Amino acid sequence: MMTMPLCVWPRHAAMRWMIGLTAFLALSGCGANWGWYVVNPATASGYANLKFMLSGLVYTIQLSATAIAISVVVGLLVALPGLSGNIWARRASRTYVEVVRAVPILVLILWVYYGLPQVTGWTIGVFWAGVIALALSDSAFQAEIFRAGIQSIARGQYEAAYSVSLGYRDTMRYVILPQAIRRILPALGNQLVYMLKMSSLVSVIGMQELTRKANELVVSEYRPLEIYTILVLEYLVLILIVSAGVRWLERRLRVDERS
Repeated sequence: MMTMPLCVWPRHAAMRWMIGLTAFLALSGCGANWGWYVVNPATASGYANLKFMLSGLVYTIQLSATAIAISVVVGLLVALPGLSGNIWARRASRTYVEVVRAVPILVLILWVYYGLPQVTGWTIGVFWAGVIALALSDSAFQAEIFRAGIQSIARGQYEAAYSVSLGYRDTMRYVILPQAIRRILPALGNQLVYMLKMSSLVSVIGMQELTRKANELVVSEYRPLEIYTILVLEYLVLILIVSAGVRWLERRLRVDERS
């Protein structure tokens, strides 16, 4: 049985949702001030506009997926020193979390794109500037999620692992983290949804994702109400699909744990 790639399936699902809704709105005549013709799939121009808006979906998914993957790794690396017995490691972890969480994500995106190249001398494209800013901002929240999840594991699990001669690294890898990840999976899913929504802010530096595509279409068509309504639906469908996937994974892990 063939499966559809993740980057393709949501795009087709979103297109079906938007075509159905826009066709309904176009036929129902929602008022004289509404210009649904601009996104009416029954016309060539309306269909082209919908297709243009959906072309940013792949970039939104790629940006969010890359950023969340990096933030999970960085968050775990920040959380572990915060749980150690070394007071300086704990202070360094806490300082990182507090400082990064205090910076608004939009400000961080602008600083990474415009300021980081001047500091480092590196040329950073809009995609990686967005990834770095989103991952950096989210890593502080991921660190707190991991810290809470690891601390929720009973002390007896550590003692049992040490009793069979497992070191700290193997204890974390084989005993503690698998249990902690099951417990924090809902929170990780929430952060993925948060990341998808915050990716819209990367449009301010020119990233051609969903929001940027909608902004460009508004400039050319002068129909902000209709176009931004479709943009809302795009994010709604995408987030509903991701949320359903996270819930499925939670159920799957619960079944594996019982078996």
